[in-house]
Amino acid sequence: MSIIERLSKQLEKPKEQRPLGSGWLSGGGALLAGLTGLLLVFVLKFPGLFVTPDLMAIHESGYLRPFLHIVLLIGYGLALTSLLLSKDKVLGGTALALVVVASLLGGSQTNASGANPTSLYFGLDFFILNVLFVGFLFVPLERFFPHRADQTLFRPEWQEDMFYYLVSSMLVQVLTFLTLAPANFVTGAFDLNHIRSLVMALPFVVQVIIIMVVTDFAQYWFHRMFHQISWLWKFHAVHHSAKSMDWLAGARMHVIEIALLRGATALPMFTLGFDPAAIQVYVLIVYFYSSLVHANLRWDFKAIETFLVTPRFHHWHHGKEKEAIDVNFAIHFPLYDRLFGTHHMPEGKWPEAYGVGGDPVPTGYWQQFLYPFRKSG
Repeated sequence: MSIIERLSKQLEKPKEQRPLGSGWLSGGGALLAGLTGLLLVFVLKFPGLFVTPDLMAIHESGYLRPFLHIVLLIGYGLALTSLLLSKDKVLGGTALALVVVASLLGGSQTNASGANPTSLYFGLDFFILNVLFVGFLFVPLERFFPHRADQTLFRPEWQEDMFYYLVSSMLVQVLTFLTLAPANFVTGAFDLNHIRSLVMALPFVVQVIIIMVVTDFAQYWFHRMFHQISWLWKFHAVHHSAKSMDWLAGARMHVIEIALLRGATALPMFTLGFDPAAIQVYVLIVYFYSSLVHANLRWDFKAIETFLVTPRFHHWHHGKEKEAIDVNFAIHFPLYDRLFGTHHMPEGKWPEAYGVGGDPVPTGYWQQFLYPFRKSG
């Protein structure tokens, strides 16, 4: 059995096989700290390749190196604790090895090995920030308020969805270029200065609300197209192939769908003249909201579910049973589904299962990447 298989076996243990004091929690925490530390060392060592320009302020703040030092110390302590407590030393041993390697490469004192000679970069720092921020927010919520209490943190296919998270973060530059391409074309082809000046004059909060309303209208129809046009559905089926719903499941999206969907969303955002700060606020809302609506949370949000998309609303969109097919396309506002006849929210009821009927989508990132390009049958 390979080290990866041994790690997966340990991480995916059911709750009853990892009681408090077994070394599982300290081992998992040490592994997270070790991986985070090692990746941050690579970011510091190759800033021209792995630093996202939009996050440069974080790098220049002076907090990153002390944070890395603390992460490595925590990883070291947790790894030793796990090695003392656990019968199987694979979690603690692997974590300790990661911390040692990160330290030998320079740790928090790592110096850049030289600037990247090209303008190409991969958002490794963006990936780290995403996972840490969103994960630390939703993992505790899903543990204390789960919709499905038997679903573990490391549920089936979690590695697959984490890899999707990694790919979409690392390709942030390419995806941003593809996202802005339609908006740049429209802006160059049409004179929208009058409309742009009117929009820019609106209050900041009003701009954010309008962005959400307009982009959700575009996303509703684009999302619906992905369900109703067969060749588009094969791309979207990858997203629907997830059989477990949690904060990580939203990351499972084919890169072609990401580019097309974001392009449709960006079109009204970047052509109508909204304040860039309002657009940034909207982007932050979307990152949080995507994880929330996919999360394994039992909350019904009854007070707001008439007006805003909630986890139960979006879980029905992912449901495998017949009544869940082609419903609840809206991303933010259920009003669009009510207006266009696709709203489905049975009182107090959740889907029984998730995924695509017949399970036609293969497992594994690369098999799923190729799936839309292969002939059916």
